[in-house]
Amino acid sequence: MFRKLRDVQGQAVTIYLDGVAVLAEENESVAAVLLRQEQIWSRTTPVSGALRAPYCMMGVCFDCLATVDGVSSIQTCLTPVRDGMRIERQLGRPELSS
Repeated sequence: MFRKLRDVQGQAVTIYLDGVAVLAEENESVAAVLLRQEQIWSRTTPVSGALRAPYCMMGVCFDCLATVDGVSSIQTCLTPVRDGMRIERQLGRPELSS
């Protein structure tokens, strides 16, 4: 589990990770918040179900995918948090919208 190295500089916001309220700093990435949780993983792979977590933190590896506000396969390392945001860990194959 990671922790912030500095005191909060931005405004504190509340996001919901799998339905649980989590405090975050305005404009930090969703992936940074995930890495501070006890369970840092953001998704499971479609074939084996292996846990994946944020890795590159710059949008290259796609290991940080999660469902954000009902939209699946969002790169959390490139997505800033905002108050009231709902993040769900993505299990297996993403849901496709019609």
